[in-house]
Amino acid sequence: MHDLARGQAELGLEVGIVCDAATGGAQANAALSRLGDACTLGVTRLKMGRNLGFGDWQNYRAIAKLAAEGGINVLHGHGAKGGAYARLAVRALKRKRKETYAFYTPHGGSLHYSPSSLMGRVYISAERRLAPLTDGLIFESVFAARRYSELIGHPTCPVRVVPNGLYAHEFYEPVVADDAVDFVYVGELRELKGVDLLLSALAAQATTYPARAVIVGSGPDEDRFKRQARSLGLGGKVQFVGSQPARSAFSRARCVVVPSRAESFPYIVLEAAAARMPVIATNVGGIPEIVAGSATLLVPPGDAEALAAQMRLFLADPGPFLKRAAELQAHVAQRFTVQNMTESIVDFYLTEIEAARAKRFQLPATAT
Repeated sequence: MHDLARGQAELGLEVGIVCDAATGGAQANAALSRLGDACTLGVTRLKMGRNLGFGDWQNYRAIAKLAAEGGINVLHGHGAKGGAYARLAVRALKRKRKETYAFYTPHGGSLHYSPSSLMGRVYISAERRLAPLTDGLIFESVFAARRYSELIGHPTCPVRVVPNGLYAHEFYEPVVADDAVDFVYVGELRELKGVDLLLSALAAQATTYPARAVIVGSGPDEDRFKRQARSLGLGGKVQFVGSQPARSAFSRARCVVVPSRAESFPYIVLEAAAARMPVIATNVGGIPEIVAGSATLLVPPGDAEALAAQMRLFLADPGPFLKRAAELQAHVAQRFTVQNMTESIVDFYLTEIEAARAKRFQLPATAT
């Protein structure tokens, strides 16, 4: 969101952001403060709970009011909650004959739920009800587009796949601290991200290679993971250090582990590739699309033994991993840029708005 907002501003668009007031901590606060000059329409923070609640109705009404007062043409919702707010707000504005368009980018979220679970049925049903209110769907990966079609149904609105991107300055040679550990995990601390699998993999090889790891991030399952680390005898080998920028986290270890059970198109894999860090990642979501064309090896998701095997290979001989990291860095630098991402998304906005206007003002055929 940060990179897209700045990139759109550089292309001459007037940009504003509406986001959660509670999550992200100091890192999010700093990132949003840096966007002050780019967001001429302001940065608005609302309390957005992860689960459905009465506050959601208040939030979408607040967003509709902001958009009406600012004469906004595009509301681009990111994630299931943002997508719902954007589309409901645009529906309210269209009823008042405002020319506003709703674009939606799923970021996993509702696409990760099983359709057989109660929450899955709730979120999938909500997505299906919101689908007719969507003027354009923007997916970060082919995987996400395919998953949407499988769960929600084939889109009836225009669709474009636009991968995430990085700036040129985000590509650099890694600088590893003298006291660096073997592995680092960077991300949210919840079961979906597979931190428990990483801990199990560390314990499984402790007698052969007593490796150390740093866990960077926060989340709802943090206490459970800490208890697991203690029960596995990893108390002196695993550090939980809270949230910090990826670049700082990478300097604390020799290899990045992404043990996710499910993903959409994770920035952390792009960032690790840009930093020329060896990566051990699972074969889920859009990760195969990031590494496609490179020699990077992926691990089956949910398989702690397979994860442990790759970690042992790295500990035994990092050389092949370092070589693949250099190849992946060059590969990502060529394919995934903020400029490409931003220009493609803005082009999609303009193309679909122009098409909608042409359709609205088209004269009906007259009988002769």
